[in-house]
Amino acid sequence: MRFIPSAFHGILDYAVAATLVFAPFILGFEGIALALAVAGGLGLFVYSLVTDYSISARKLLPFKAHLAIDFAAALVLVAAPFVFGFTGLERAFYLVIGIAVLVVVAVTDPAVESDTAARAA
Repeated sequence: MRFIPSAFHGILDYAVAATLVFAPFILGFEGIALALAVAGGLGLFVYSLVTDYSISARKLLPFKAHLAIDFAAALVLVAAPFVFGFTGLERAFYLVIGIAVLVVVAVTDPAVESDTAARAA
C-alpha cells in the first residue's frame, strides 16, 4: 500500500536531511559517525533540490530515481553500524533513521505531483 504522496515525501526528505546534518553534533558524535551522517544529510539535501517533485529548486532527477537513491542510502545507514562498529547511541541513530527511510520509500506513491508532470499531461 503506497499512500505517501511525492509532495509529503519531499517534506520528509528535507527533515531527514536536517536531522542527519545537525543531530550528530547535538548528540556528540565524532569521527566517521559524524562525517557519514553529515555527508548523507548534505547529499540528501542536494538530490532533493533537483528531484522532480513539487518542492524542489530544479526538476532534473526523476522521482523514481530519487526513490532508488533513498533506498540505497537507507541500506548504507542500516549497514554502517555493523561495518564501522558503532555502538550505543550512534548505532541506534543509524538503525532508526535507516529503517525509517526504508519504510517511507516502501509506502511512497511513485506518481509525481509536480508542475513538470502537470505540463507533460
